[in-house]
This record gives sequence, structure tokens and C-alpha cells, in this order.
Amino acid sequence: MVNDWLKTGLGFGVTSGIITTLGLMVGLNSGTHSKMVVFGGVLTIATADALSDSMGIHISEESKGNVDQRHVWLSTLSTLFSKFIISLTFIIPLFLFPLNTAIAVSLFWGMSLLALFSYLIAREMGVHPGGVILEHLGIALVVVALTNYVGEWISTVFT
Repeated sequence: MVNDWLKTGLGFGVTSGIITTLGLMVGLNSGTHSKMVVFGGVLTIATADALSDSMGIHISEESKGNVDQRHVWLSTLSTLFSKFIISLTFIIPLFLFPLNTAIAVSLFWGMSLLALFSYLIAREMGVHPGGVILEHLGIALVVVALTNYVGEWISTVFT
């Protein structure tokens, strides 16, 4: 039972923390080129999205019907804390580097974390990790590319 709630919370929290935060950072950077806006966005996503996602996991787990409340709450809390902590790690490059370098370092950090997490998932499933890693990194890169273009579009339309 412990493994189930931990897998639920960490699986969702880590993955969402990486992809959502990177997408937000890249989109805000391409739209504003402002370190403070990107920094504020990361703080906002770490808070609001972690709370929102944990609530989504809570409701999802409850909707399964016969899951005990301990499992529901542990899944909720593990999602909240993993999403919050993972998202906050992306603030570190913003403190250490100029904005464009911080974005590049964040992309490397996020893709490395996602590749490692994907490798662990593949091992747990007993499948070859290469395909799982490529699939997950590919999806993340599509999100990052799309948010970059959306940020650029927003910048041209609204500023």
C-alpha cells in the first residue's frame, strides 16, 4: 500500500513539477525576457500548481471508490510536496546565472531529472528504459517548444 501512494504522488508530482515549471519558465522568458517575471512565475507555479495538482490527485484517488482515506491523503501530500520541491529547484539557476544561461541550465536539470525518473519507471515496469526515456523526454520537449512559441506570440500580440 505504501508503494502505491508514493508512486502516485511522486510520479505525478515529479513529472508535473518538471514539465510545468520548464514550460512556464521558457514561455515567460520568450515573452518577457525578465528574470523577475520568470522567478515570480516559478514561485507561483510551485505554490498554486502544487496545491491544484494535489487536489486533483485527491479527487482522482477518491473517485476510484474503494481506496482507503489514508491512501488518498498520503497520495495527496506526496504530490503536494514533490511538486512543490521539484518546482522550487528551478529557482536555483535563476539566482546563479544570467537569465538565458539559467533557462539553459534549468532545461538540462529538468531533462536530466526526467530521464532519471523515466529510467526508474522503466526498470520498475521491467521494460527497456530507452523507449520510455525517449517518449517522456519527447513529450517534455514538445511542451517546452510550444510554450516558447506561445510566449513569443503573447509578446507580439499583447505588448
